[in-house]
Amino acid sequence: MNSQTAFADALFHAELPCPGGLSTWNGSDPGKRFDVYRNNVMVSLVDALAETFAVTQALVGEAFFRAMARVFVQGHPPCSRIMAYYGQDFPRFIAAFPPAASVPYLADVARLEMARVRAYHAADAEPIDAAMLQAALGNPAEQRCLQLALHPSVQVVSSDFAVGDIWTAHHEPLDSGGFDPDLPQHVMVFRNRLHVDMLLLCAGDAHWVSALQNRHTLLNATVSACSAWPDFDLPRCLATLLRLQLFTPLFTPDECHEPVH
Repeated sequence: MNSQTAFADALFHAELPCPGGLSTWNGSDPGKRFDVYRNNVMVSLVDALAETFAVTQALVGEAFFRAMARVFVQGHPPCSRIMAYYGQDFPRFIAAFPPAASVPYLADVARLEMARVRAYHAADAEPIDAAMLQAALGNPAEQRCLQLALHPSVQVVSSDFAVGDIWTAHHEPLDSGGFDPDLPQHVMVFRNRLHVDMLLLCAGDAHWVSALQNRHTLLNATVSACSAWPDFDLPRCLATLLRLQLFTPLFTPDECHEPVH
């Protein structure tokens, strides 16, 4: 094990001794100085997770969240100097963390919070001109191969729980009726200029948007959505995404070999 690896291992595992070869400028105990540094690193990373997953923390309380986050940090040190995306694996970790099992929607709320971070930092893209889209949709020669590209910030978070309402309840006053946390929801996350927004989708719309993101042609995405959800309304869904300016310039391959499902 090289010295850098030994230093990193000791930094994230408090049970390991101070790595050898360290010295201080004033002759103080290197072990005590390293303990301070190790604690500062751990606190900073836990703080970073708390900032990204603020609702997740609110759902379980600060003490539980920080204890859970410390366990995560020990096994998932940063892999990049860019800290904006640190914690991408945290929702998966929560789902497998036994003490969090009593809050079954916790991992999905964390997924939604990370989706909002990714949406905020996603690349910019010019929206498609509505007339251009209408012309393409009216061209039979293009329809079989036409692919609709979505804004890079668009993500769909599907959950067996009302994750959109849970997130909103921690940021906006609830109406008198409240909401049912056990109601499945599909949340589309996207960025409008510099503001991250969310929209609840019906199951068919979520299926269709996800199919487009997986590079399905418009025809195949629509056939798939209609097969799974007979009430899927293509014109309404198209109009909604067009109004939100979430379609980017079209992509039509020179040759189309994708079979219709």
